Amino acid sequence: QVQLVESGGGLAQPGGSLRLSCAASGFTFTNYGMSWARQAPGKGLEWVSGIYSDGSDTNYADSVKGRFTISRDNAKNTVYLEMSSLEPEDTALYYCARGLADYGFDSWGQGTQVTVSS
Repeated sequence: QVQLVESGGGLAQPGGSLRLSCAASGFTFTNYGMSWARQAPGKGLEWVSGIYSDGSDTNYADSVKGRFTISRDNAKNTVYLEMSSLEPEDTALYYCARGLADYGFDSWGQGTQVTVSS
């Protein structure tokens, strides 16, 4: 069925960059908006970004605006999250999800860990 597999996480220094990928399978990728969310240690799940099904519109949490960029390659069934100017507060487990915040999410990946530390 629906499968979402995140990759690209790791350790970055403050001010550094990482690019996360989410490989989707088991559904018609082009029919769905996609989102990223994260969970920091001891905190709840925080929505990070979303992208419309055809990539024509994107949205970001205030905490990441100007630093993160979401994109998708529908030919590859993959959604990306490019993160720059990373801060220690960006440390979290990052999840890829099928859906958009205004409509809800119905499928999730298992997450990829991002750690920002000097």
